[in-house]
Amino acid sequence: MRSLSSYPNPLLRGWHFAEGVPEPTLWYRLMRRGLYVPMCAAWKVRVFNRHHEPASGGALYIANHQSFLDPMLVGMALSRPMDYMARDSLFRTPIFKQLIESVNAFPVRRGTADTGAIKEAMRRLKQGRQIVVFPEGTRTHDAKIGPFLPGVALLSQRAAEWTVPVLIEGAFEAWPRGRKLPRCGNVTVQYGPPIHRSEARSCDTEQFIHRLRQTLIDMQKDARRRAGRVELHYD
Repeated sequence: MRSLSSYPNPLLRGWHFAEGVPEPTLWYRLMRRGLYVPMCAAWKVRVFNRHHEPASGGALYIANHQSFLDPMLVGMALSRPMDYMARDSLFRTPIFKQLIESVNAFPVRRGTADTGAIKEAMRRLKQGRQIVVFPEGTRTHDAKIGPFLPGVALLSQRAAEWTVPVLIEGAFEAWPRGRKLPRCGNVTVQYGPPIHRSEARSCDTEQFIHRLRQTLIDMQKDARRRAGRVELHYD
């Protein structure tokens, strides 16, 4: 099994980043720190390979989807601010809409080819921002990583400078579908090496989607072995 590290990208240390790299607002920093401490205490979160966070350029984070905790888990230990593509139903309550928009979320209609959301994601990526996407489209029913929607390849090949695979493991056991409230547990967040746009463009859509999903499946197998969990079998 490969060794894991937990240090951040050295180029992103400190309060300010390189010129042209979007920085988190004070509100975003406060919200991130306010989530980091209680989540790590309640769920014993361990984060590995933060140094894979790109120091500049638009970055697309491709993560598997295990629970309601996932959006917070993906970005809370990184340095640059994250933008979130979230299902449109979350924006129907005015107060909650204002809250999630204040931490850079924007809506997407699930189950449809939402061209408006894709265009907004591409616009933000070209501005050098970082976006979190859950390409399965919904939370897993059994902790396995499901098929990916093809739109992620469009974002990687046309707009993002970097694509970063992100594994979330243990959140399904902490808060599975059908359970109203989470329970305590051990959760791992692991970042994979970023894939440059030129490399993404060297593959066709189907090949690139398969590569991303297989990367996360391999990362999940390693993570479950480390945690002493039963291995999940894929066809």
